[in-house]
Amino acid sequence: MLINFGFAIIILLALLVFASIKILPEYERGVMFTLGRMTGVKGPGLFLVVPVIQKMIKVDMRVVVLDVPPQDVISRDNVSVRVNAVVYFRVIDADKAIVEVEHFYDAVSQLAQTTLRSVLGKHELDEMLAERDKLNADIQEILDRHTDAWGLKVANVEIKQVDLDESMTRAIARQAEAERARRAKVINAEGEMQAAENLRGAAEQLAREPQALQLRYLQTLVDIAGENNSTIVFPLPMDLIEPLMDVAKKMSDKDSARE
Repeated sequence: MLINFGFAIIILLALLVFASIKILPEYERGVMFTLGRMTGVKGPGLFLVVPVIQKMIKVDMRVVVLDVPPQDVISRDNVSVRVNAVVYFRVIDADKAIVEVEHFYDAVSQLAQTTLRSVLGKHELDEMLAERDKLNADIQEILDRHTDAWGLKVANVEIKQVDLDESMTRAIARQAEAERARRAKVINAEGEMQAAENLRGAAEQLAREPQALQLRYLQTLVDIAGENNSTIVFPLPMDLIEPLMDVAKKMSDKDSARE
């Protein structure tokens, strides 16, 4: 009878020791509580946990990817949009993540939703679409500051998508089309101005060199006299035209003086 009782005690102690052995992988830590008081963080590797007296809570130390549900946001210029984002964070202090906050994953999710609506509501629609990097940095800074007391580190925040109403999408398309038309007109006007400047420079150069004007006249004749061209050109020397132009100018001056 005593032998059987001793054998039972040995088996019970063996089971107790076996149940006390805990092994944690490299990416996990165990927050230890002895009689309700936190007594440290264990792991990774092999260690003992005394049943009944001690309790261990496992904490994953890897980066957690949190998908923020779509949020309805009203921008500063009163445009309703639907925005969703993703948050990357990890536990850096396992004891704080267990002691300071209940269910830190849910806490970060709720804080991310609130912060997303608060930050985006302070900006206009154009800023949401064009300055995502700045908005991501602002949201990350706010989340990181609030979660530091929980032993968490927010590594990155990314706004994934900004959904607009169909009417607003059409309005933006019309605005973009009008902007492209405006740029086309500006480019065309700049081209006309540059062409006018070049023509003025060419005219000034030709005025200083009469021979150049004659050469340009001959080049024009060459361009006109192409193949299979029925155009007939009668060149008239400039020396014959200039006296006639002088006479016409003098007669015009006399008529003006009589009046």
